[in-house]
Amino acid sequence: MKRLMNPGLWITLLIVVALGLWPTITRNAATRELVFTILLAIGFASSLNILLGYTGYVSFGHVVFYGLGGYIGMYLFKQYNSPLWIAVPAGGLAAGLLAFILGKSILHLRGGYFALVTIGVNEAMRAFINTLKPFGGPTGIELDFSVYKPYGGAANALWLVYYTAFGLALLFIIISFMIKTSKFGLGLLSIREDEDAAEVMGVIAPNLKTWAFVLSAILPGMLGVLFFFKNGNVEPGDAFRLGFSIENLVMIMLGGQGTVLGPVLGAIVYQRLRGLLLVSPLFKNIQLSVSGVLLLVIVLFIPVGAVGWLRNRFPRLRRVLP
Repeated sequence: MKRLMNPGLWITLLIVVALGLWPTITRNAATRELVFTILLAIGFASSLNILLGYTGYVSFGHVVFYGLGGYIGMYLFKQYNSPLWIAVPAGGLAAGLLAFILGKSILHLRGGYFALVTIGVNEAMRAFINTLKPFGGPTGIELDFSVYKPYGGAANALWLVYYTAFGLALLFIIISFMIKTSKFGLGLLSIREDEDAAEVMGVIAPNLKTWAFVLSAILPGMLGVLFFFKNGNVEPGDAFRLGFSIENLVMIMLGGQGTVLGPVLGAIVYQRLRGLLLVSPLFKNIQLSVSGVLLLVIVLFIPVGAVGWLRNRFPRLRRVLP
């Protein structure tokens, strides 16, 4: 429990708490939707950071877990009128199971080979779902308003989804910190620095990588259920959108990969920038191009991200910025 007293963890949590409470104070629907998008990004980026930041494996297809979780949840809502508290964990478990199977198959690959395979996995899953009749094929799954009646109507359901995403974001920040400061996390960091040397020193790399992959997949699966339940429909193109994974990579790199605070700050800054681009007549159609340029600039000039730069520039901050 001593680890939880780290000031950097509490700074990170306080930032997210302040952000999450904003819509509850204003009771403004537009503010709620804005913050929900940011919380979604914080959760996704923090989970992907376990694989990218701690283990050093770049996944361009992590959205596959988000999409699969969303489809599992929507299927349960549509066919069995499943409550949210069952559908959300089911989406996370399905994503974790897929990650375990994939991890045993593809995590022996490294570098660019692994990254390319993750793109292929996402595209293969999208093509598979597109032909799967129980999941609605190319038209996907659409909910009717009767699904929201047990929650007091659609308006109350939106707030329930928001608070659930808020809670999951806080929970996973704590989990991310606990992983980084554990023996398991030390093994992941050693794999990131030099996998061969880590194995020589006794680290069982295949097992650690697989469980890191599983843990990084569970939250996106749960968030996928929340997002598509809120939207009321899911389609293959939206569920397995490759650009979503790329945007989350940018968030992690922007804030600082391998840190707990980095993905949080990166998600907040990037989502606000994205919001400004979407309402700009000049940039709204080239939003992903701007993301690509931003990623290139980060890699060239500040590869450790904002938090990493601060930690290197001011060594005393290493205890405060986890």
